[in-house]
Order: sequence, then C-alpha cells, then structure tokens
Amino acid sequence: MLARRIPSILPDLSFEEALEITKIHSIAGVLTQKNALITTRPFRAPHHTVSSVSLVGGGRIPKPGEISLAHYGVLFLDEIAEFNKNTLEVLRGPLEDRLVTISRVNATLTYPANFMFVASMNPCPCGYYGSKEKECTCTPQMISKYMGKISGPLLDRIDICTEVSPVKYQKLDSNEKIGTSEEIKKRVDKARKIQLERYKDKKIFSNSELTPKLIEEYCKLDSKGKQILENAFNKLKLSARAYGRILKVARTIADLEESKNIQVNHIAEAIQYRSIDRKFWGN
Repeated sequence: MLARRIPSILPDLSFEEALEITKIHSIAGVLTQKNALITTRPFRAPHHTVSSVSLVGGGRIPKPGEISLAHYGVLFLDEIAEFNKNTLEVLRGPLEDRLVTISRVNATLTYPANFMFVASMNPCPCGYYGSKEKECTCTPQMISKYMGKISGPLLDRIDICTEVSPVKYQKLDSNEKIGTSEEIKKRVDKARKIQLERYKDKKIFSNSELTPKLIEEYCKLDSKGKQILENAFNKLKLSARAYGRILKVARTIADLEESKNIQVNHIAEAIQYRSIDRKFWGN
C-alpha cells in the first residue's frame, strides 16, 4: 500500500519526460489508444516469477523490459526475497548506469532505465524474526538462506533501508490527523525546485544524479558532520558507494527542510537509513 502511493508524491512529469516514457511504452507495444501521451509517472510491480529477460528487456526482437517501462517512475518488487537471485543480480548494472544495453547478433539496443527502485520483504520465511509480538519459528540456517537472496552489492545500491513495524489496531481506529499525499507532494515539489535551481548549469535534475565530483562540491560537511560520518563508516564497515549515497540522502533531507547546508542532524538521519540493514544482514 505504501509503495503504490509513492507516485502520488513524486514531482509532476515535464513534457520531455512524458514524451520519453510514451516512446518506451509505444516500442514495448503497451501503449493504449486512450493514452496517446503518458502524463503520470509509471508504477511497475512484476510478480516474483518474472524472468530476467522480462525484467531488463530482450527477446527475439529486443523490447524494453519492466525496468525501462518504469523509466521516470517506480519499480516495485514485493517480497523481493522470493525472486530468483540471478534475476535480482541483473538489476545491479541498470541501478548504477540508469540504462540497459541488450546485445544480439545483428543489433545492440540501449534503453533508458532511470527508475526509483522500491522493494519489500519479510525478515525471515515465517515473518516474525525480531518481532516483539510473536516468536520466530525459523532456524538460523533458514533465516541466513532467506536473507542471502539479497547480495551485498545489490543492497549497496539501495539508498534507504528501514524497518516497518506492524500497525496496531488503535492506530487504525484513531481519529488522529495524518499527512496527506497532497501535503507531502508540496514539500517534494519545493525540494525539487531547489535542486533544479542548484543544478541548472550541470545538466542534472536531482541529488540522485550527483557524480562523485559533484558530491564533493554540493555535499560539504562541517567538522562535526565529518566526524559522525567517519565513525559510522568505520563501525558499519560501509563501502565507498554507501558513503556517496549517505551524502546524497543527507543533501535531500536538507533540501526538504530548506536548509542551504547539510547539518549534523541531516547526516545522522541519513546514516540511520544505512544502519538498519546491518541488523538483518550483519557486518
């Protein structure tokens, strides 16, 4: 439910983005006559039985796969640990390069794949590992095998990893006012406008597109922030890729709060999103 609502808070498509998405869907043969121009961000949620060809594209006449159909939108893998491990591994390249190349004897085709990757999973086969409500019935070997479906390199390419606790009945039955998608989208649009202005001369549109060189320029930390990040890097045994992703997430958190500089609380929050995965995958 949470994943399906993500497109509702994402920034509106520009005309150029809409054209690009429409072209991809047209090539794939999934464009309907009612939608001559796609104006909403795609949301793709393939079943866990999907093949690697269906996911990245291919076939006798190579067509775009799910990752290209999710271009400028969301690719959601529900119960990611149920997917074939080899199928998941083909995501590593597109997540890094934002495109996918399909090679055949008579042609080589490249399709764009700039998507937001979202996945969910249980902490173990029975779903209760670490739960305070019910005892887990899985053996350590079962949990290790289950979690092992997600490789370290793939996990490294995920910016945010967080634990979602079960919702209590009292919360569901509460009259407490909660934030709506419209309210959240206003904050997102404001942050996107800040980023568009910041990178107008760099030919990029958002913090997610920052290169290592641009990270040095736009994600500067004060001495206290650097110390916190260094401690986390050594304690959590983070990779160079995770280091860059923490800085980009911290930059985004600062933009959402309309802060010109990355503050200590921003970097601490970003680190928290990289530390929870160590609870389940270890060091």
